[in-house]
Amino acid sequence: MASDQNKLAVVSGGTKGIGRAIIEKFMEEGFDIITCSRNEEDLEAMKSELQEKYSGKVYISQVDMSEKEEVIDFIDFIKLTGRSVDVLVNNAGVFLPGTVHEESDGSLELMINTNLYSAYYLSRGIIPGMKERKSGHIFNICSIASIKAYENGGSYGISKFAMYGMSKSLREELKPDNIRVTAILPGATYTSSWESVDLPEHRFMTSEDIAEAVFMCYNLKGNTVVEDMVLRPQLGDI
Repeated sequence: MASDQNKLAVVSGGTKGIGRAIIEKFMEEGFDIITCSRNEEDLEAMKSELQEKYSGKVYISQVDMSEKEEVIDFIDFIKLTGRSVDVLVNNAGVFLPGTVHEESDGSLELMINTNLYSAYYLSRGIIPGMKERKSGHIFNICSIASIKAYENGGSYGISKFAMYGMSKSLREELKPDNIRVTAILPGATYTSSWESVDLPEHRFMTSEDIAEAVFMCYNLKGNTVVEDMVLRPQLGDI
């Protein structure tokens, strides 16, 4: 039976891809989950599937993570559960291809808001409770684009470089509080955003492998932290 004694993971953007796989892995390991998405139907369908498959609780909230006010409301939703957050996974993100000098006006703002500010504000809302308990683990789902510029990466690369920088800052700030911070930098992972690309599926990594890597990092003894984990397809970047 699920109970408030289960550990709790918060995963932003959890209905698809890497976020969904991370939720499934942590529930498989006995966690309860709080997650969000812009699409309420997707959230309800996922909650029903997960609670039929696993014993843990799933709390859902419809949130547009590109909007600061909605991120703050999500933090309030998390607090209203009365639960302590053991793991935070900043996963929400958006990718619009383009070049810095030619992409549509507003691309930078949208991707900074979604890929960086959402993680910034959500972390600020969760960290005080972790500091009080002197425990917790924050995962920032960055990207290979956090460390390498790509053709048509544009503002996406800018936002992911910035998220990686935030992750490094948090790592230094939270050392004394026994809070671990890990940046996950995945290369091409087969999700819905790649389905129209004319490449075989085996050329990509799987979301499930990323989730396994995240849980492995979490499951290490408390006096060890994986600061950065870079994962690429075996045959290299796409």
